[in-house]
Amino acid sequence: MPLVTPLSSEYDLETQKLAEFFNETLGFCPNSVLTMQRRPAISKAFINLNKAVMANEGRVTSALKRMIAWVSSNATGCRYCQAHAIRAAERYGAEQEQLDNIWEYKTHPAFSNAERAALDFSLAASMVPNAVDAKIKEQLYKYWDEGEIVEMLGVISLFGYLNRWNDSMGTTLEEDAIDSGNQYLGKHGFEVGKHDGSKY
Repeated sequence: MPLVTPLSSEYDLETQKLAEFFNETLGFCPNSVLTMQRRPAISKAFINLNKAVMANEGRVTSALKRMIAWVSSNATGCRYCQAHAIRAAERYGAEQEQLDNIWEYKTHPAFSNAERAALDFSLAASMVPNAVDAKIKEQLYKYWDEGEIVEMLGVISLFGYLNRWNDSMGTTLEEDAIDSGNQYLGKHGFEVGKHDGSKY
């Protein structure tokens, strides 16, 4: 069981309305939001931040943002967020070859040098201690402008919050997200772990 039980999606009507955003991104309202709404100010602030961070402003595509989220979540070990990020990347049109080979983004030809720079940034920024350095900055500036870098760091930081929330909470992973995790990440040992709803 998770640390705190999610509430019904009808518990807070304002959260419910805002959470319609997730029907597009995931196809369901995540259990993390249903738990946050025990304090509706948190759930509403989180959804609004999520919408702002994930807004498609141009070259940092919706699919790339979700791959950035996956790399960040993989670095921190949050299975819940890994499954959500890869599912959302699929739903936002990431190439099949990228989904199948996200683990090998550094060398696989499905990824451009610009995407590699973004994903390397995500990995470095998600490490403890933080590993963003002059080399990461140099690579970023070869391909991206400062507004785009802010967008990327917004995603990384959002998932820093989510990784800590969901791994500490032991949030139960939804069936559709489990399917996506198994499909794209299973060959590398994806497991639901504490997020199966009964092991925590």
